[in-house]
Order: sequence, then C-alpha cells, then structure tokens
Amino acid sequence: MNNQMHTESALGTRSPAAQPVSEAAQPQSGAGYRGSEQAALLLLRLFRRYPGVLTLKLWNGSAFCAGSDAVSGKDSPFTLVFRSPEAVWSAVLGNDPLALADAYFRGELDIEGDFFAALSIKDHLDALRMPRAEKLLVAFTALRLRMLNAAAHHSERLFAPSDAPRIKAHSKAENRDAIHFHYDVSNEFYALWLDRAMVYSCAYFESPEVDLDTAQQAKLDHICRKLSLRPGEKFLDVGCGWGALVIHAARHYGVHAHGVTLSPQQLKVARERIEQAGLGGSVSVELLDYRDLPGEGLYDKVASVGMFEHVGLKNLPVYFSTMHRLLKPHGLFLNHGITHDSEGWQPNVSTEFINRYVFPDGQLDTISNVQRAMEQAKFEIADVEGLRPHYAMTLRHWIGRLEANRERALQYVNEATYRVWRLYMSACALQFESGEIGIYQVLASKRAAGVLELPLTRRHLYHSAS
Repeated sequence: MNNQMHTESALGTRSPAAQPVSEAAQPQSGAGYRGSEQAALLLLRLFRRYPGVLTLKLWNGSAFCAGSDAVSGKDSPFTLVFRSPEAVWSAVLGNDPLALADAYFRGELDIEGDFFAALSIKDHLDALRMPRAEKLLVAFTALRLRMLNAAAHHSERLFAPSDAPRIKAHSKAENRDAIHFHYDVSNEFYALWLDRAMVYSCAYFESPEVDLDTAQQAKLDHICRKLSLRPGEKFLDVGCGWGALVIHAARHYGVHAHGVTLSPQQLKVARERIEQAGLGGSVSVELLDYRDLPGEGLYDKVASVGMFEHVGLKNLPVYFSTMHRLLKPHGLFLNHGITHDSEGWQPNVSTEFINRYVFPDGQLDTISNVQRAMEQAKFEIADVEGLRPHYAMTLRHWIGRLEANRERALQYVNEATYRVWRLYMSACALQFESGEIGIYQVLASKRAAGVLELPLTRRHLYHSAS
C-alpha cells in the first residue's frame, strides 16, 4: 500500500491505480447505502502493505486494487466483495479481530476466486501496525462512514452463525453443551462430505492419489494393527463418533468393542450401523462422559481418536489417569489428536475463531507436553507417529466434497453454518500445511512388571490384517 495513498480528503491522496469514483457519481444499492468513497479509502489503507495484489469490490459495483503490488498490473487471485458499509467500518472500528470472518458468515462479505488464497489476509491483519496518527485518521473516516449509513436498512444481513457456549472450566455440563453445538448440527450434513463410514478424523494416505474412503479404512486398520488387537479382547473407543472404529475392530479383529460419545445424534447412527452390521453381540455404544466410565482394569486396549482436544488442558491429568485406570496391566492406549506449535492455548485470532464458531471447548498443546502428561499418568510411551500431511490432504477432500454438495448442505444447515465450516476447514488445511498445527498418534502402555508384548519392529503396521 505504500504506493496506494498520497493525498486525500481524510486519509491521503488516491493512487492512479486505485481511484474510487466520487460519491455523487455512485449509484446507490437498494438498501440506500452511502459512503463508498470513504469505504474505498479505508480499505486501501487497511490493505496498503498487503504483500501482493488483491481486488476489492464495493456494494455499488465499483472495484479497485490494493496491496504492495497494486500498480504492477498483476492479476489478483481473488476478490473481496463488501456488500455493506458495516463490513468495512467494523473491520476498522471494532476491537474484534474476527470482524471480517463474521462479515463473511453474515453474507456482508463474499470471496470470489481462490478461496484458499483469500485466507492469506489473516496473516496480513495479524501483523498490521499503524502509527497513532494514521489510526486516528482511519477511525475518523470509519466513524463518518458509519454515520452516513445510520438510517440505512441492512437488508444484506442475511445470515447469522450460531452462538457457541462459552467454556470456563470444561465441566461435564460444559463439555456436553460444546459437543452438542459441534456434532449435533445434522447427521445428514456430515454425511455429505465425510467418507462412507463417517470417520471424522485424519485419514491415512499411502499416496496422494488414494481416495478418501480407502484412506479412512486404512486409518481404522492402522489403529487396530498399532494396538495389536486380538480376538476376544475388550476394546474401548473414547469419543466413538458414528461408530466406525468399534465396528471395524469387531468385524476385522474379533474384539468385544464398546464406545462412548456425548452426542445423541452420533449415538443414534452408531447404534443403527451396529445393528445393520449384525454386531449387536460384540459391539455396544452409550452416551457417557469419559469421567463417568466405571471400573478398573477392564480393557485390554483403549483408543481415543480426535477426542482429547475437547477435554481442556487443565483436565489432561484427569483424562489420562482415567484411561490408565480403565486398562489392564500392560494394556495399550492409543491417543490420536491434534497439537499446536506453541505451548498452551494462548489467546489469538486462531484460538478465538475455533472457540467462538467451531469447537467451544477446543484446546491444543505441544506434542512434548502431551507426552509429559501421559508419563505423569504412569504411561510408558511405546511409539509416536506424526500424521500432519495426512490431515492436510483429508481436509482438502472434505472441503471439495462440501463445496460440491453446497445446495444439498443448505437443506440441513443455514448459509452461515455452511460458511463457517467452509472457512474453518480451509483455514485448518492451511495451518496443517504450514506446520502451525500437527497431529500425532501416541501409543502407550500401562506400566507393569515384565516386558511389554509388542512386536519388536514396526513391520506389522504395514501388512494387511489376516
């Protein structure tokens, strides 16, 4: 933006490459919005230092380029379409770092072109710093834009994302409400973009060409082989989702499997699928908090796939101690979950986005801290495997399937929910690709005297089950 603004009535001049037309010459939209000149100047200032070029379009159809390469003649891979003045002034006046995301969910901001490329603006806004004098000028112009539209009818505010419950202590009631918010959206909605087995976690790709259904079945088998499941063993799946893993483990490895979930919608489908598979005698699922699982030394093997991210970092000792209590001596526990590249769950744009719109109870930590918590719960770490590239590919599959099924998705959820999921999964894919977040399978055993009965090599992991 260093070449974008030289002088202007409120913020500096306009550059030759970005000349908003005068207010008198602008046709007004049906909502009677005003102030497109002020809006253009604000956006030029906001994106002046954006590394590249992006196209900005206002509610009246006027379009212009911004960014450090705006005068280079390069094409922008995407266009941000501001359908109301509020989408502009809220990005400047509000103290909410997610103002643009919220405007997108409400339908006041749209993205045309490369959706993934458009998400790069997050990094720009994270690093944005303005001198105090410039901030005052920007705020003055934003206030003027707001005043010009004080009486406007906001007909473009079409959608509103659901309000997520605020989580303070990760109590049983709070975790139940959070799971209901995320997972009980609609079974039919999830079925549109998940694989046939409805596995809502990282798939396992032998190559990028493998399809999603094959990769998810490979992941289920990888977990079962890693746990060395044997016929007749008692197997527990904590956070069993729609039942894919317990069904796979019983059908292909002959175990007696039990799963728990906090989602009534997931429980309904899991029980239906168990009955359809004819596995009612060897597989069961129930609605239960992991903290309420009874007994001690009941299970030979325990898996937790994509669940521990919900328990809260303060509750990790309780969570891992519970898994330890439920296992027999030398029993194996596989924890499959997402991690972060920095310690703790520090407030920032990413963490606020996840907790506000997607996972109200979600919290991540580094893999080293996760392993430390497991060892403090008296587990012995047997194997650690990073699957970060696999989750990036999984998300790309999910996003493509969601976008391809947009019209059908809107039969089950509203437009705002569709937009939340599209943005959330796209942002996560980029975070996995950049290394900001990762995912690991940690295999551990309940310590006991003697040698752990595991294969001496990993060769068994890469051969199909007999």
